[in-house]
Amino acid sequence: MNVPTIAVLVTGDPIAQTRASRGDFQELIRAAAPAFAAAPWQAYDARVLDVLPDLTDALAVIVTGSPLSVTDGQPWMMRVAATLVELVRAEVPLLGICFGHQLLGQALGGRVARNPRGREMGSVAFTAFEADPVVGGPGAWLVNSTHVDSVVELPAGARVIGATELEPYAAVRFGPLAWGVQFHPELDAAVMRQYIEARRPGLLAETFDVDAMERSVREAPEAAAVIERFLRFASEKRLQRAS
Repeated sequence: MNVPTIAVLVTGDPIAQTRASRGDFQELIRAAAPAFAAAPWQAYDARVLDVLPDLTDALAVIVTGSPLSVTDGQPWMMRVAATLVELVRAEVPLLGICFGHQLLGQALGGRVARNPRGREMGSVAFTAFEADPVVGGPGAWLVNSTHVDSVVELPAGARVIGATELEPYAAVRFGPLAWGVQFHPELDAAVMRQYIEARRPGLLAETFDVDAMERSVREAPEAAAVIERFLRFASEKRLQRAS
């Protein structure tokens, strides 16, 4: 009997230092979910595939972050967006991270643009408004974040689960089995500092106190737990369907 696969749609690469020291996004995501280390994982680089695989039998699908912008509207992004709509309709558990969150929101009828509140970067305070099986909560904790674009208009039926000071749609349930988080649950404190250092020139140009930002970085275990909670949710749904 085939074991359902955890599929990762790769939409970008981490910064060079992180990739050299810790691996690609699929490896970072997998490392954040140790309870599923022995599960079968499969990464698909959506940027180079002319035809995306049929993922309707996957245990779950995770869409990674990317340094690119959804607003670029590249052809491969349109292919991924169409696939995400199909997966939502097929009730395949979906989790979009940062760029993946934005692409999922836009695919379902929302709109992505430059965040009018400005860049969000570092360990930031997040508030979950209600209990959610994937996001967690209710409550407040830190999340590690790096983005300049946001979902600025939600698609119909989307439910906001949590927010930060600069990001009102930081965690969204786009459908019964579809979530997006604007933060990066796979980035620990060491990787977050690598990102800040790599972005130092741009951050200084935007008048950020980069040294203070680096000092404020913390581990974000509640945010990291989003990935395992999502995969547990997906596993429970699979068992329910099989019973």
